Amino acid sequence: MDEFMQAAIDQARRSLDNGGVPIGSVLVHQGEIIGRGHNQRQQKGSAILHGEMDALEDAGRLSASIYRDSVLYTTLSPCSMCSGAILLYGIPRIVIGENRTFLGEEALLRERGVEIEVLDDSTCRELMTQFIAAYPDVWNEDIGEP
Repeated sequence: MDEFMQAAIDQARRSLDNGGVPIGSVLVHQGEIIGRGHNQRQQKGSAILHGEMDALEDAGRLSASIYRDSVLYTTLSPCSMCSGAILLYGIPRIVIGENRTFLGEEALLRERGVEIEVLDDSTCRELMTQFIAAYPDVWNEDIGEP
């Protein structure tokens, strides 16, 4: 497995181990992880700390040129909020662990020129399938469903 997707999966497991939704992400620039994150909505009582948002927050303030030369790895297809951040900062490539349990805004991202690679990784899929079955209310809250 790609070391960067493995790092995102490690972040997803970290979230799960701490009572959160098992979604992880890393931001990679020139072959080096510059930001790591995982879903922390439950842990921090946050409205916005999805895995991708947490990885961007961890990377800190960066120049536009760094974002435009980076790759975002995420265990799950990015939602509208996270896709908006990807577009805002001009991140050109996203590697997605899986999109069967949740199909985010991939069409919008592609339409706006973002290169997307979906790995359809069984580990990512199992983490989400098991979590959604065990905690459907938490999952629905996370994706804005009633």
